[in-house]
Amino acid sequence: MNIVAAAVVVLAGLIAPQISGAQPRERSGKEVVDSVCAACHQSGAKGAPRIGDRKAWSRLAEHGLGSLTQSALNGVRKMPAHGGAKGLTDIEIERAITYMVNQSGGKWAEPVSGLTPAVERRGEQIVKAQCAKCHQTGVSGAPKIGDREAWTPRLKRGVDYLVRSAINGHGPMPPRGGMADLTDSELRGAILYMFNPSPTPAKGPAAALPTASDANHKIVGDTEIYLGIVSAVAIRDQYPKGSPESSMHGGVPTGKGYYHLNISLFDSKTRAAITDAQVEASVREATGGETKKLELVTLGNMKSYGHYFRMTSKNPYTITVKITRPGAARPIEAQFQHKH
Repeated sequence: MNIVAAAVVVLAGLIAPQISGAQPRERSGKEVVDSVCAACHQSGAKGAPRIGDRKAWSRLAEHGLGSLTQSALNGVRKMPAHGGAKGLTDIEIERAITYMVNQSGGKWAEPVSGLTPAVERRGEQIVKAQCAKCHQTGVSGAPKIGDREAWTPRLKRGVDYLVRSAINGHGPMPPRGGMADLTDSELRGAILYMFNPSPTPAKGPAAALPTASDANHKIVGDTEIYLGIVSAVAIRDQYPKGSPESSMHGGVPTGKGYYHLNISLFDSKTRAAITDAQVEASVREATGGETKKLELVTLGNMKSYGHYFRMTSKNPYTITVKITRPGAARPIEAQFQHKH
C-alpha cells in the first residue's frame, strides 16, 4: 500500500465509527482532526503519518488536495467509498487533510464553504445580533465598528483574507465569530458593515475620495473599491497545484517579483458584490509599468477581479483602477499608492 492510500485508509477508518447522521454544520479541519483523526495521527499509530512529521506529509502534499480527497471519496483498498461515513461531507474531508498538512509544515488554505442559506442575512443584522458584543466597545482589542483607522490595516491584503481570518477564528475571537451557521458571504457582509456602517455615496464628479485611513479602500460614486496585493509565492503556498486558484490567469508566475493584484467591488448603497463590471489596472513607478484588464476570479467562493503584475522596484507604485459598470455613462477611476 502506498503512502497516499495508507494515510487515507487510516483517516477513513477513524472517521467511520465516530461520525454518522446528518450534519448540523460543516466542521473545521481542526474539529474533525481533534475529535477523530488525532487518535492515530497524533502518535502515528497503525502506520498513520504522524501529525508534525514534515517528511511524511510533504510526500503526501505533493499529490495535492484533490488527489488525496478523491482517494477518500472513491475508497481505496480496505477503505469504503467516502470513508464509510455518510455524515462526513466532502469539504470536511478536505479540511481534515488540509489541517494535518498545515500542522506538518504545509501552507494550504482550508477550503471555504459553498453553502448559502435560502435567505441570506444582512451585514447590519449579523453585527447587531452578534459582532457588536465585542466590536461595539472594542473588547479584547476587537476593532470598533466604524473605526476605519483600526480596520484599514486589517484590510490591507484584501477583504477575502479578512473573511478567511474570521472563518478560522483569530485571537480571542472564535471561528465565524461564534456563530457557526454564518456563511462566508454573510461574514463578508458583516465585516464590510463594521468597516463602514453608514456609507455616503460621493457627490459631484466621479473621483476617488482618498483619506489617510483608507489607503486600500475608495468610494467612487456608488462603487466601493478594495485593493489587495499578495505575492505570487503566497498564492502558490496557499492553493495546492490543481486547484482553480492555482491556474487562474494561466497559472502562478514562476519568476521573481510577481504579485497578484486583487480588486473587490461592492455597491455602496446595497453592499452587493459587483461581478459584471469591466476592470482595468495600471501599475506604474518611476521607471515604467504595465496595464492589464483584470479577470473575474473566485478565491475560495468569493468573486473579485485580479491579475498578476511584476513589481520588483523599491520605488512607490501608483495603481490606477478603471471600472466600467453596465449602464454607466462613463468609467470611474480610483488611484492607490503601494510600496513593498
